[in-house]
Amino acid sequence: MKIRFITQKMHAFLDYPVALSLMALPFLLKLGSSHPLALWLGVATGVAAFVLTLLTDHELGVFRVLSYSIHLKVDFLVGVVFVVAPIVLGFSGLDAWYYWANAAAVLSVVSLHQPATAPSPIGATA
Repeated sequence: MKIRFITQKMHAFLDYPVALSLMALPFLLKLGSSHPLALWLGVATGVAAFVLTLLTDHELGVFRVLSYSIHLKVDFLVGVVFVVAPIVLGFSGLDAWYYWANAAAVLSVVSLHQPATAPSPIGATA
């Protein structure tokens, strides 16, 4: 099995549930005890992720105006923000662990993404 096994199609099918969970879980987990932004950062990121998915040129994109490579770059930046935000904003306990767990998940998906393969020129041999 290739180490980079997450295809664009797999990623597309993960995007909507992840966006919805980012909107709902902060409320269900009652985040925000260490800082109010611990609640709202996840919700805002979920809304932004939902819009990003709608705009991405992949299997489940609706408007398809952003390239998939831009989408991956935004995902990477979200992962970095989720690593840094608890430290910079002083989140503690579940507030901090929620973002660090999400950062690990997002950065794992991005790093395990299978690059698109260019079609071989006619007559080329491998």
